[in-house]
Amino acid sequence: MTPKQDQIIATRPTKVIYREGDTVVKLFDPEYSKAAVLNEALNQARVEETDLHIPQLHEVFKIDDRWAIRSDYIEGRTLQQLMDENPEKLDEYLEQFVRLQMEIHTKRAPLLTKLKDKMHRKISDSKFEATIRFELHTRLEGMPKHKKVCHGDFNPSNVIITPDGTPFIIDWAHATQGNASADVARTYLYLTLHNGEAFAKKYLKTFCKMSDTALQYVQNWMPIVAASQSVKENSPEEFELLSRWVNVVDYV
Repeated sequence: MTPKQDQIIATRPTKVIYREGDTVVKLFDPEYSKAAVLNEALNQARVEETDLHIPQLHEVFKIDDRWAIRSDYIEGRTLQQLMDENPEKLDEYLEQFVRLQMEIHTKRAPLLTKLKDKMHRKISDSKFEATIRFELHTRLEGMPKHKKVCHGDFNPSNVIITPDGTPFIIDWAHATQGNASADVARTYLYLTLHNGEAFAKKYLKTFCKMSDTALQYVQNWMPIVAASQSVKENSPEEFELLSRWVNVVDYV
């Protein structure tokens, strides 16, 4: 089945997302990993057990040779759209964005994958030389162990504000449990790549002020998070930026 053009909400390199009645279907390419699809659905189901506003998962199914996930359709505008359409309210939206991320970090979902375990695997899979990987593994192992829910891809496009003002957080494919500052570092790197360095710095300053978190504490996570992100299919420009963050570390 191919969705009609007027049903399509978004198209990504490995999936298409479209509306079907009061639900949304995320349809993956045939070669997309079945394990990754099932893990994404499982993450969403586990986060549903908190009281966060997220779309309810309905089913995982197949359309011909393609896996799909069906969830609630959430009517509204993303925070990114609102920021673009109302630049005079940017500070207000940014504070709302930070409050939501802080709320996520107050939750617990003990069956989620541990963030440290996931990052160790990704560092091992990265293209950096063995000396750098060793240093990153050592640094990661020495970071404080927390059990906070971490979104893993928290950005303004993954927050939908409904007409009555309720914020819903979507796309829990990368959710883990671990240290909140790693999640903040991930958001900072995403915003640097997609919204510009000035906005990313504004976000980080706002988060640290509102959460009473030392900037240096978040910065300690940057090389680790950048290395873990480098294993994705990044453009040459994105990989260069991530590599610069990884090499912020002074290696012996």
